[in-house]
Amino acid sequence: MPRSKLNDPGTFPLLCHPACGRGAVERIEVRVRRAEGSLWLRFRLEGLVGRLVLPPVRPTARRDGLWRHTCFELFLRAPGAAGYAEFNLSPSGEWAAYRFDAYRSGMHELEVAPAPAVEVVARDGGALEVAVGIGCVPEPWGRAASLRLGVSAVVEDAAGALAYWALAHPPGAPDFHHPAGFALEIGARAPAGTAAAPQSGSSGSG
Repeated sequence: MPRSKLNDPGTFPLLCHPACGRGAVERIEVRVRRAEGSLWLRFRLEGLVGRLVLPPVRPTARRDGLWRHTCFELFLRAPGAAGYAEFNLSPSGEWAAYRFDAYRSGMHELEVAPAPAVEVVARDGGALEVAVGIGCVPEPWGRAASLRLGVSAVVEDAAGALAYWALAHPPGAPDFHHPAGFALEIGARAPAGTAAAPQSGSSGSG
């Protein structure tokens, strides 16, 4: 699958897995920025927001199982490395982070300090925007010269159906952990320039 290298802040579309209906969602895009060991993302979801199930805002805290409902996800690894990190980021403000030694194996809780910041910054009948800040990306990823990123979302509608969105999906069932999902490469800094959008393959879950 072709990959894109991100050298500048850019906005990228997420693709709905072909086995899932879009439901009330027309499109999702994410803006990404990396600087000084931090990562910042801003998700914009467009559609019939009133038909989505969004968790209520709660105090910031680590919580497992966020991917069972509407949730945004970030995966990152160093190029060529087997190990990677997973962040689950809920519009509720809750979060979770895990470390994997290899594809879906060797899972451990990942210590993150300060905690990721997740905030709904705009919401109306046609759009939802959620800002995510990871102020200090844990090592060994924080100081890596470049990172492969997988960005995805699980969206729940009022009927309880889940749709899976990602930068790219492997063949088969939704699988956000699959190497094909790490579709962006981002450098340590963002020099002036224009970012290229990722190329899609077929279509991925937490």
